[in-house]
Parts: sequence; C-alpha cells; structure tokens
Amino acid sequence: MKDKLVGLDTALAPIESGCTLALGGSLLRRQPNAAVRALIRRGIRDLTLLTWATTTATDMLAAAGAVRRWEGIYAGMFSHGLAPNFRRAVEAGEIEVRDFSETAMVARFRAASAGVEFHPIRTLLGSDVARHNPEQIREFTCPFSGKPLHAIAAAKSDFTIIHGYVGDRYGNVQWPIVRDSDDIDQMIGSSAKRLIVTVEKIVSHEEIKRRPTLTYIPGNWVEAIVETPYGAHPAACDGHYDEDEVHLADYLAKCRTREGASAYLDEFARHVASHEAYLQKVGGIDALRAFDVAA
Repeated sequence: MKDKLVGLDTALAPIESGCTLALGGSLLRRQPNAAVRALIRRGIRDLTLLTWATTTATDMLAAAGAVRRWEGIYAGMFSHGLAPNFRRAVEAGEIEVRDFSETAMVARFRAASAGVEFHPIRTLLGSDVARHNPEQIREFTCPFSGKPLHAIAAAKSDFTIIHGYVGDRYGNVQWPIVRDSDDIDQMIGSSAKRLIVTVEKIVSHEEIKRRPTLTYIPGNWVEAIVETPYGAHPAACDGHYDEDEVHLADYLAKCRTREGASAYLDEFARHVASHEAYLQKVGGIDALRAFDVAA
C-alpha cells in the first residue's frame, strides 16, 4: 500500500487557479476550512465550486474573491443566517450561480461516480431550476416509458477536498459510530477525480482493520491525506467537537463589509503561516478542547 500521509501545503500544491473544486461537508459540520484557508493564503482564484450544503468554506473563498462560479444546493450560514460574502459577491455579479435541488445534486455526483455524462431524473420537471439551467439540465423522452425525464450533467471536478474524522496513512477514512448523517461526503468522494482528505486524527492501519465496516472512504480513492486537528474550525466536526459560536459571531460581524472580511482573512488566513499557527491564533489546542463532544 502507498503511504499517502503528507502535509497540508503538499497535498494542496496541485490545485491551481481556474480549476473546478468540489468541497465536502454539510452545513456547519466538516467544512474543509483548514484547506480553504491554505488555498486563500496561496492566492488561488477563479474557482468553480461544486458543493452540497456549504457554509464557511464557500463564504471565506467568496470573501477572498476566489470564486467565479458556484453550483450546489445551499450556500449560507445555517442557524447564523445568510453567507454575507457569498451573497454580496453574487449580488454584485462576481459569482455565477447554478442552483440545484438535493435530489438533483445527488444525481450529478452519482453520474460522476459512475463515469457517465449525465443521470436521468424526474424531480425537476415543471420547475424553474431546469428552465434557468438549460446547459446542464435537458429534457428528453424515456426510451422505455415514453415519459419525459431530465438528463442532468455529471458533477465533474478537477479536485475534491473532504474533511473527515479519522484515517490511516494509506488514505482509509472512517466514520465514528455516532455521527450526523445528512450529507453525501461518501458520494462526493466516490465521484472525485483527485481526492484530498483532511482528517482530525491519523490512526494506525491496525485500528482501521479492527472495524472495517466504518470505512466510508477507501484509500484507493485518495490522492493525499493530512492530519488536521480541528480542521473544520470554526465549524464543527460531528462526534468530535461543536462549532465555535463566538468565533462565528465575530466572523459574521467583521464580514458585514468587504473591508471587514478582508481584515478577517488577513488575520486568520493570509498572514498565518500554517494550520498549526492558526490553531495557536484561536487559543491553541487546549482552548479548543472546550468544544469537544464528550465521549
């Protein structure tokens, strides 16, 4: 087996401006924020983002002016309201948006997983979603039933970044027994062309083998794996720690203006040398343990 354990900057080095990037995570859980801060630090721009229910990761990239186009089901801040940087950029015409329903985005990732160009669906028939997106959703007649269907384009990405729970140095990533489940990270991972995974903790291969049924991302899907404790901060990693409500409130307060958002990125992304330095800046590991979920 190939050792795929590397540092964060090494893992992200192949990602270039102008690529299509899929991001895992659902709402305020497992947003790949450490990786996103590293991309912002590098000055990556002109991205097309493919997401599920995205929050902090997409909003920080929007604040950095790094997003050209977004495709997904939801971009906001969940219980904290709207995503201020994303909304401001969309309203200014700086980000092109393509909205999809949950079932439609699932179908798109399924098509990419299967290596086909599209997936047939029925759920958008009669909707404005299809009417406003003729380049990716096209009506056709089912050759078996004669009924109308939509062909929805596969969600093809150049790179995919997912923040997971625990993994081994060979790229095998496991769920905890108790977790939230309203996400499709496994499907996003299976659809990836080049998959980069950050995890809370690297464990031994022997530990992975003790509970093989918990492995939801097998190592053969993974290009690089990075140990990144509190890698979703200030969002949560379900089963590990809750979101940092104080930091999120401060983020949203600063992001009421472009200038405030830029100052936030300067303080917590652009001028921070590494994820380890970021952890120190937000109080250090000992302070962050206050958000840990009791076992």
